[in-house]
Amino acid sequence: MKPFVAPVADILFSLNVVAGARRIPDWDPDLAAELAGHFAAFAEGEIAPLDEPGDIQGCRLENGCVRMPDGFRAVYDAWVEQGWPGLTAPEEFGGQGMGAALLAVTSEIFSGACHSLQMVTGLAPGAIRTILAFGTDEQKARMIPPLASGEWLATMCLTEPGAGSDLSRIRCKADETGGNWRIDGEKIFISGGDQDMSACILHLVLARTSDDGIRGLSLFLCPSHKADGTRNAVGVVRIEQKMGLHASPTCQMVFDGAQAELIGRPGEGLKAMFTLMNHARLDVSLQGAAHAARAFDIARTYAGERMQGRGPDGAPVTLDRHADVRRMLDETDSLALGARAIAHLALVILEANEDPDLVEFLTPVAKVFCTEAGMRAAETGAQVLGGYGYLREYRVDQTYRDARITAIYEGANGIHAGALATRGLRVGEGASSFAGLIGGIAAETGSEAVAEARGLWIEARETVRAAQDASPLAHDFMQLTGLVLFLAVWARIGAAHEAAPEPERYARVAAFVARRIPHEVRAAHGRLMAEAAT
Repeated sequence: MKPFVAPVADILFSLNVVAGARRIPDWDPDLAAELAGHFAAFAEGEIAPLDEPGDIQGCRLENGCVRMPDGFRAVYDAWVEQGWPGLTAPEEFGGQGMGAALLAVTSEIFSGACHSLQMVTGLAPGAIRTILAFGTDEQKARMIPPLASGEWLATMCLTEPGAGSDLSRIRCKADETGGNWRIDGEKIFISGGDQDMSACILHLVLARTSDDGIRGLSLFLCPSHKADGTRNAVGVVRIEQKMGLHASPTCQMVFDGAQAELIGRPGEGLKAMFTLMNHARLDVSLQGAAHAARAFDIARTYAGERMQGRGPDGAPVTLDRHADVRRMLDETDSLALGARAIAHLALVILEANEDPDLVEFLTPVAKVFCTEAGMRAAETGAQVLGGYGYLREYRVDQTYRDARITAIYEGANGIHAGALATRGLRVGEGASSFAGLIGGIAAETGSEAVAEARGLWIEARETVRAAQDASPLAHDFMQLTGLVLFLAVWARIGAAHEAAPEPERYARVAAFVARRIPHEVRAAHGRLMAEAAT
């Protein structure tokens, strides 16, 4: 088994050099490096060793309560003791007041070390953001400090048996009597719906307050325990048996007159919930990058040590000296580094508050490209290891199993593709800003390939805009958009490779991308145009 090693140098290069994090107010690259180093040491030494046994043991439901795998409570307590839960919470509420870019650094490392535990802890910062944006002063003062301290964790309760991506079908209901709200209904696929690590769980529940479609949905704060310490009327019916993330309890939950309180205005639940979901989608993008990086690290290490065959001079060589293995390694590395750069680019534009429309356009592209990169890298990494990749010994199988969900949750990738081809091209100036971003990178790097890709993308954009029904073109348009962005960020990476942690590695992979991806862009453009012609 290859021990987890956090790719700190790659992460910092991506943020500082490729994404330009210095544009973020109060960004301190030295502080970022220091925090990344501290968290990496904790993740490598304490979190990552729990990943494999947690996957094997899984969670269990006992007397209506979820029990986490052995050791998870202790490492959670250590995480809390070191102050990581409050990294981005305002100082006035007991947090450290750091920016979201620093959280992205620790979150990616956390996902690479143990995606399951990151899932259970990862929604608390989003809950804090939501309460800050929509809560009353009293709610902020009462609920943010325990989230910042790690006393509480949080969940996002949207999905129901009959309501997945179509939230207008939500039936979970909230009723008000004498100024008090109670929730009745069922929610499914709730990550961390129950666990035995935090003293309380704050459920953010989307529930119906009227029959007026999505305008009848409101957001509620529903703690797992009441103020007197007794359990609220929130029960776990079952833990789902999943392909991966075995140590993350995905719960089917019942709210049976559970006490709750409204956050924001009635009927504005989706508006409040998207405050949580938009940041969560960038976090999922980095989960994809983390899995791609982990797959590459395992594959590179194995291929660099395994003696297999002979070279042109007849001497024995390691596996990575063979052309096809080198191709697979460079592809996997390009996906990891490029996916991370795409997510960081969107994050920096968001945190610098430069172009909200561009952020809206980039977020679904990042979510789709990065999650698919994680799956593809894991699959290719298994191929590099050959028969050992099919065994559990090297754990590439777990990387793939855990990565697979990222293309499904936080909005299935097909939903994001459909939204990009419709709303993304018709609302706001995001599409125009994207063309400007790609054109700017082409100019700064002198890349004719990026300039050509931009032209093909603009032609495709106009074709999709003109379509009476854009939905048949949505998948191809998303794939083309992701490839154009991937090519552009790699042009920037290649231009700056001398400042990278491993200049020769970065230069080699940049050349690999420059040789191959322009052809993939042309092919994706051709597929879209052929589909449009029918």
